[in-house]
Formats: sequence, structure tokens, C-alpha cells
Amino acid sequence: MKSIKCLFFGLALLALTAMPVQADTKVGVVNTVRLMEEAPQAKAAQSKIETEFAPREQELVNLQKSIRKLEDRLTRDGAVMSEKESSKLEREILSKRRELKRTQDEFRDDLNIRKNEVLSKLQRQMYESTVALAREQKFDIILGQGVVYSSDSVDVTNQVLDKLKSNFKADSK
Repeated sequence: MKSIKCLFFGLALLALTAMPVQADTKVGVVNTVRLMEEAPQAKAAQSKIETEFAPREQELVNLQKSIRKLEDRLTRDGAVMSEKESSKLEREILSKRRELKRTQDEFRDDLNIRKNEVLSKLQRQMYESTVALAREQKFDIILGQGVVYSSDSVDVTNQVLDKLKSNFKADSK
């Protein structure tokens, strides 16, 4: 019986010490998904990646077209070709398919690596802009991922976006 009283007393004491102290806490929320979509840095990075990888993508398209032409030729002329010619054409098609697969894999890997580099840089810029805003406007806490609901009064996404835009303009000069 004595241990139950001690347990209740301990829980009551814990509850009293765990009660939050009412204070003027300034809280903000940032929608990071929206920042990723609307930040000029993200749009510029996407455009740069597309330009950077366009020649390799065109190379893949050309390789696919050449394979298709060889397959069409085999289908169309295979019956009138000698067995040696037909076999040679089949080996050439197989070789080009392997080359295409290897090239596609390399392309995809390089593209993913580049996107991850750009994403990392963008996340760092978003973080730095958010922290700068928090310090300037004296926020106690700014929440990001995992927020289920926030009212417009605590949503600072537009302000962070404005800061990113001004930083982008400054970096572009």
C-alpha cells in the first residue's frame, strides 16, 4: 500500500514539473515542399540539369531509333537474307541493346547523383534562409516537415520564399 502511495505521489510530482510554463513563444511553420517547388533556385537548378543532360538523352533516343531500324530490317528482309547475314544482324541488334541498357543505366546513375547534389545544395539554402528569417524576426521555433496543420498566422513559407528569391537575385549578379 505504501508503494502505491509513493507511486501516486511520484506521478503527481512529475505531472506538476512537466506542466508547460505559459510564455510568449513565437512559432513559425515552413512548407518545405512548396519551397522546393517555387524557389527560383530550384527552377534554375532543374533547368540547368535538363540542359546538362539533354545531349546524353538525345544520344539514347538515337540509339533506340537505330535499334528499331535494325529490327525492322530483320523483320522485313530476314526471310530473304542468308542465314549468315541474318545471324550477323541479330548479333548486332543484341549488341546494340546491351549498349543501350548500359548507357541508360549510366545516364540514370549520373542523373540521380547530379539531382542529389543539387537537392543537397537547395536544402542547405532553404535551411540558411529559414534560420536567417527566424533570427531576424526573433522566432523561438520554426517547424518544417511533419506538421499536420498550421494556421496562416504562423506560416512563414512566403517570407522564406522571399528571402530565397532575394538571395537568388543577389547570387545571379
